[in-house]
Amino acid sequence: MKNLGIGTGRRKTSVARVYLRDGNGKITINGKDINNYFVQNEYAYVVRQPLLVTSNDQKFDVLINLYGGGINGQAGACRQGLARALSQYDKENYPSLRANGFLTRDSRMVERKKYGRRGARRRFQFSKR
Repeated sequence: MKNLGIGTGRRKTSVARVYLRDGNGKITINGKDINNYFVQNEYAYVVRQPLLVTSNDQKFDVLINLYGGGINGQAGACRQGLARALSQYDKENYPSLRANGFLTRDSRMVERKKYGRRGARRRFQFSKR
């Protein structure tokens, strides 16, 4: 089956490789249906947003390879990858995807732990005496 568009999405420590193919709206993530992979509907909705904005929700089958991170980061990575694939397929989709912020990489990451601290910023309890 021929890929119509390919996109890579990243969020926190998650990476999603998204492949657009001709079909009828089936989304497969790591070999599972989207509703089986993301049990909560809000994450499945986040992934579908680029398709809904460009009104392509019944036009393509989407195949996603996903690894790293947690469930929220994975959903965000899928959304960005799908938006990139849709804009690669048809340049007319670009303005609406950009306006909704689906093409922007959310660069917020977990801050690293520093030495001499309990966490990234948390200090040990100070004792005056």
